[in-house]
Amino acid sequence: MTHAVLITGACINTGVSLVEKFAAEGQNVIFTGRDAHKVQSKEKEYREKFPNVQIIGYAIRSLLDERTVDEQAANDLFAYIDTNGFFIDTLVLNAADQGLGMKIFENPLTDLMRVINVNVVWNFCLCQLAAERMKAHGGGNIVFINSNTAYRAIPDRIAYVASKGGQLGLMRALAVDLGKYNIRVNAVLPGMIRTDRWVTNPDFYKDIPSRFTPIGDVADGADIADAVYYFAMCARNTTGAELVVDGGNTIQLYPQIPK
Repeated sequence: MTHAVLITGACINTGVSLVEKFAAEGQNVIFTGRDAHKVQSKEKEYREKFPNVQIIGYAIRSLLDERTVDEQAANDLFAYIDTNGFFIDTLVLNAADQGLGMKIFENPLTDLMRVINVNVVWNFCLCQLAAERMKAHGGGNIVFINSNTAYRAIPDRIAYVASKGGQLGLMRALAVDLGKYNIRVNAVLPGMIRTDRWVTNPDFYKDIPSRFTPIGDVADGADIADAVYYFAMCARNTTGAELVVDGGNTIQLYPQIPK
């Protein structure tokens, strides 16, 4: 069996940083994305940049519809991994539905269901399949990319905030149930991250309160990847833990905005 890291949602932003961090450290990587063309393009790019490790892209969608997780797609993914002789010793759950612009009196219930299904139920499905194999191979670890919004709500993101709170509960429960099998489960909680949206909408992000952190800066994708790598490769005796990477944003009662 060839050991590998499975990273979901790894065609853009933080997902790219995660693939690059693990590949740079000599880890084989299998990554997923929703769009087959993007997955194929990123696979080529990653392989050219990191020729000394194996990198495989896999296109997958998590839902059949808003109400229904595609459990068969998850089974097919792990069957593909098994058939190709890989063992996933680290699962990094980065893919998420951002649930942007959700208005309590305007959005249908199915919008809430979609976000909860992607961010909680789908991730549980992947955890179950990965942990089954980790148990058989003597252990492994799972890292959730969560959010500081699990503790600090933001406007018009009801489903996302609820899903991230639920995801932390899932992480803790999995850590308790899987610890006996030497499977560690932890979560990284980013705050504001410089993503494509930051670059394309500078006027909005120039004055957004969450950018005014105690250390005067927000995270790059590489900062999140370093935290994930710590949990995956260094934190032997740590499970059920949260590592907040938000420049101290969460500890503030309110941001100190320069005049």
